[in-house]
Amino acid sequence: MGALRINLNPAVALCLALLLPAAGQAQDESRLDQMYEALRTAPADEAGRIGREIRLELSKSGSPAINLLLKRGRDAIAGGDMGLAIEILSALTDHAPDFAEGWHARSVAFARAGMPGAAMGDLERALALDPRNFAAIYSLGALLEQIGQPALALDAYARVAEIHPHFDDTEANLARISADTQGSAL
Repeated sequence: MGALRINLNPAVALCLALLLPAAGQAQDESRLDQMYEALRTAPADEAGRIGREIRLELSKSGSPAINLLLKRGRDAIAGGDMGLAIEILSALTDHAPDFAEGWHARSVAFARAGMPGAAMGDLERALALDPRNFAAIYSLGALLEQIGQPALALDAYARVAEIHPHFDDTEANLARISADTQGSAL
């Protein structure tokens, strides 16, 4: 008995290939949904671990080349070379415009390079792609503080606290800004 041979129309084969990653992506989204739900109610020590796992998942683009660009861009930021970081992360966003973490990373580089307008634009893009990214929302709060918008920064930090109640110094920022703006017209 001969082997069963199936000939697929190239268009059908392409459709199947496109559907397979989508199924995996849906599974990843479901896992992220579960992680975000657990994060919201976890005690501080467990929330830190869950938050790191979420950030690790958000850093996975699905492409080894894009992941390498993200790593190199972050390394340049850590090394204080914002020009190089912006260059690398611009290549990333050019090649993977739907990868939210690339936009977030480049916004950090722009902010540290003293370019708040460019940083704000990248944060807008990152959050349009992934509105639950608590690190990007936190970056937005910090940037809003930097440009003198404490009421908007307060809103951003409050959103971070809803998603990840134990993230960095979010609660301290909320208390500080609330005290600074109390009694003033917002």
